[in-house]
Amino acid sequence: MPFAAVLGHSRPLGLLAGSIARGTLPPSLLFTGPEGVGKRLAAQAVAQALNCLLPQGRDACGSCAACRRIAGGSHPDVLAIEPPEVGATKIEVVRPAIAAAAYRPFEGRCRVVIVNEADRLTEDAANALLKSLEEPPAGTVFILVTARPEVLLPTIRSRCSRLRFGRLSASDVARFLIERKGMEAEEAHAVAAVADGSPGRALEAGTRAYRDGRAAALSALHTVSVASSPRARLQAAAGLMAGKPSSAGERDELATRITMLSSLLRDLALVAHGVRGEALANADLADDLRTLGSSFDDRRSSRAFAAADRALAALRRNASPKIVAAWLAVQL
Repeated sequence: MPFAAVLGHSRPLGLLAGSIARGTLPPSLLFTGPEGVGKRLAAQAVAQALNCLLPQGRDACGSCAACRRIAGGSHPDVLAIEPPEVGATKIEVVRPAIAAAAYRPFEGRCRVVIVNEADRLTEDAANALLKSLEEPPAGTVFILVTARPEVLLPTIRSRCSRLRFGRLSASDVARFLIERKGMEAEEAHAVAAVADGSPGRALEAGTRAYRDGRAAALSALHTVSVASSPRARLQAAAGLMAGKPSSAGERDELATRITMLSSLLRDLALVAHGVRGEALANADLADDLRTLGSSFDDRRSSRAFAAADRALAALRRNASPKIVAAWLAVQL
């Protein structure tokens, strides 16, 4: 995947592309940031830019034989060290890549060793890798990818040039789900609202339950915004509860709807401070947020957000979903 195809992260990607074009790319890089925001794709883009047969300015073409093989994981000079499904990455997994890095690239211009989830290296594996980072072989670039850089050995962190990849905006995540995964717009925006800027997390959570949950949460807020009595507020609780008949399913669905409610309340607090546009997680609901803003000022939104957080905690302690929904509706 070329730099141009990586979603967001214009600053770190621009720095990488410029360094490659000038021939000043450090031999050891550390890509940090939340899970699922595109760090691995950026590492792959670096490997393609370094070995592309038909480069397009400062970027790889993405379609030549070298780019296709890198994307498919079959290029002999691009080595990926992957952790096991469970447990740590042991030295036996790291040694072959370290040994290969000692030799000149087989067919490409540069050998690239990508260590995914580098924080899961055992101490022996980390120390073995450290020796290569201290004296990097000519023609080899090491890229360590992690969401937990603080777990790495301080000596490893000190040997690497660090680039941070931040969370994406909710609108960027929604666009990714719509354009690249074919998700319906309404569902994509609902999932993106709770994905915390991570396309990877959005793909894991991609389900219509979030779309339906957001619609139910929005309806509940509209109901309580004009409710004049506790009885009227309990109508909102009924809306939040509509769903699975089993107690386990009921609890899971209510938790999803309260999560969506929290996302909307967070946006309402931002709206109260004048925030608009893509800074909102539910930017596609701008009209509804403006309407609700007349009833939910900063203080009320913050108080309601805290109540939603307490409601989720109560569900985790196996409290009755009906009681939790009723209590939350009154607190809103």
